[in-house]
Amino acid sequence: MTAILVAAGAFLMTLIGGYVAQRTGDRRHLVLGLAAGLMLGVVAFDLLPEAMRAAPDEVHGVPQALLMFAVGFLVIHIVERAVAIHRGHEGEYAEHTHGHRHSHHQGIGLTAAGALVGHSLMDGFAIGAAFQAGSTVGTVVAIAVVAHDFADGFNTYTITRLYGNNRRRALTLLGADALAPVTGAAITLLFTIPEQLLGLYLGFFAGFLLYLATSDILPEAHSPHPSRTTLLCTLAGVAFMWLVIGLAS
Repeated sequence: MTAILVAAGAFLMTLIGGYVAQRTGDRRHLVLGLAAGLMLGVVAFDLLPEAMRAAPDEVHGVPQALLMFAVGFLVIHIVERAVAIHRGHEGEYAEHTHGHRHSHHQGIGLTAAGALVGHSLMDGFAIGAAFQAGSTVGTVVAIAVVAHDFADGFNTYTITRLYGNNRRRALTLLGADALAPVTGAAITLLFTIPEQLLGLYLGFFAGFLLYLATSDILPEAHSPHPSRTTLLCTLAGVAFMWLVIGLAS
């Protein structure tokens, strides 16, 4: 049940992210910088070490957990490229949201937001799986996921609206994105994940998080405000995760 309560925190954080997307001021880059630091910290200090312990067997000289780490990174990279979810493509689509192309680009926005909802479902599954691995792993994964879900909620609303969808559609997808982690965590209550499989999944999720932190969240945080303060927030996030894991171990 702890995993469900944590997922409920992710639910609230996603809604807060969507709310801020409508009311954002000039400080969003600081929050995203901190979220990226938390994600980097949990990957380096907890997810990868735990995955290596649970799935140490090697395939052609490389531990299975590290292979899954690379697979996780590449899968989200391919998916995001396929649906043009990155901010670098915003200008390409923003200027074509009228006339006969309007509905086409609405579909792109819905597809991109749907990918984020699917990712949030995996977030919830990761919370449940991590708590099965142990309370320490569950706690640090929960912190990273909850922090990241702020950006998820923000992006779900922003991307949906960016491609010409109305506010009601954006709010509907935001609601789906918020419910997704709770659903994912609830699924893990139905069965116990074998340790080997758990290690492979944690490795995969570590690659997933690393990609989001370095290729999505950090560039987004620094592009409007390449400031020292944003960098300090990222360093603070990494240091905080180091402190949390050190105290919990």
